[in-house]
Amino acid sequence: MDKFNTFTGIVCPLDRSNVDTDAIIPKQFLKSIKRSGFGPNLFDEWRYLDHGEPGMDNSKRAVNPDFVLNDPRYQGAQILLARENFGCGSSREHAPWALEDYGFKVILAPSFADIFFNNCFKNGLLPIVLKEEIIDSLFKMAMGGQPLEMTVDLQDQRLKLPSGEGIDFEVDPFRKDCLLNGLDDIGLTLQHVEAIRAYEERRRREAPWLFGS
Repeated sequence: MDKFNTFTGIVCPLDRSNVDTDAIIPKQFLKSIKRSGFGPNLFDEWRYLDHGEPGMDNSKRAVNPDFVLNDPRYQGAQILLARENFGCGSSREHAPWALEDYGFKVILAPSFADIFFNNCFKNGLLPIVLKEEIIDSLFKMAMGGQPLEMTVDLQDQRLKLPSGEGIDFEVDPFRKDCLLNGLDDIGLTLQHVEAIRAYEERRRREAPWLFGS
């Protein structure tokens, strides 16, 4: 998992409540567990005018001009602005995989589904909960004539707007440390690799029959 660094990115406003994980990445794309390649099918049923299936050439599909990801203003966006209860529905980890593979690093919303919220941190995404009135204000700015750019500073737990205004946010200290250091569950385990090896060697000496020949 890559380390989370301070960055400035475009905000993409997805003005929908209760966006579930099947909308984020439809069920037919769950056959793969490679954790990559899902970006082109993010929000597939809203993004394209036809029905998507694995293996299709997305460059030849008709796109929905009214969907926000297809708006030229938000191309290359790295910050997704959403409404309440984002990521509800099934617990598929493919949902944060698809968001991350598309290029999103941060999701702003007034509330998230619990399992999705936890899965984001495990896959390098930063979900930030903000008060609804702040989210409303950001939607007004992001949906204007010019795209909204915002700086995300995880170390200082602060969002910085072009006006110079700052918005503070909360994040669990342990999860913050994992993101800043690029540590997923495997990375956390490998921090103790010497202790693990020592334990395995001791067990091999104490109970050699467990290890075969």
